[in-house]
Amino acid sequence: MPVPYNVKEILDKLTEKYENPDFIKDDPVQFIHKYTVKEDIEISGFIASLMAFGKRELFIKKLNEFSSITNHQPYKYLISGDFSRLKDFNYRFIKPDDFLEMLNILRELYIKDGGLESLFKSAYKKNQGIRFQVITDYFYSRVKNNVGQGFYFMLPNPNKGGAMKRMNMFLRWMVRKSSVDCGIWTFMQPSELLIPLDVHVGRVSRSLGLLTRKANDFKSVIEVTENLRQLCPQDPIKYDFAMFGYGVNNK
Repeated sequence: MPVPYNVKEILDKLTEKYENPDFIKDDPVQFIHKYTVKEDIEISGFIASLMAFGKRELFIKKLNEFSSITNHQPYKYLISGDFSRLKDFNYRFIKPDDFLEMLNILRELYIKDGGLESLFKSAYKKNQGIRFQVITDYFYSRVKNNVGQGFYFMLPNPNKGGAMKRMNMFLRWMVRKSSVDCGIWTFMQPSELLIPLDVHVGRVSRSLGLLTRKANDFKSVIEVTENLRQLCPQDPIKYDFAMFGYGVNNK
């Protein structure tokens, strides 16, 4: 589908306005900027992406609470295996057991299987492009204790056709290098990223003629991403932060 002629100009102006450090403080991406150690960046970013739903002020408050509990050393805290201070930690329908099981599996991933980058890299190589089924299969297959819907909401099953917004957002943080994203993973190129599609990005995409579908599902992710590639083939997802920021501030 041809993109309307003036959309690139509009999005470039939005990117110039929104993709800068001034907007980091109100976004979950702020948590990856609190650290310099690779493992701390990965773990803080992954946890932030899992919980980035609902009202931003509420989940950011909860993520700050988690950071405080870890003494601002998420990797050291994770490897220690002592999660006793999280026995009452919850957010909306994510219960303590859901969160603790996610941490236990994440700990196993770092101790035995090389950490988050190794897992995402294996998913990328297996599929000749990022597909999140390998990620969810890893976590789902290692559940040993009783968990509820909160566990599976944090890391949804891609087979259900959802947009996988938060996983695409986490991958954007790790792969893109910009004033907003940290770009510490190099096994894939920014050109291969997919748009983190939510209600705000979906609404802006439709208003700009980048999306014709009504549902914010994975098919829509592909449609928006392919249209953004017409505007910037080497880095189509650079427009994500701008569209999201504009969408939130202009409801």
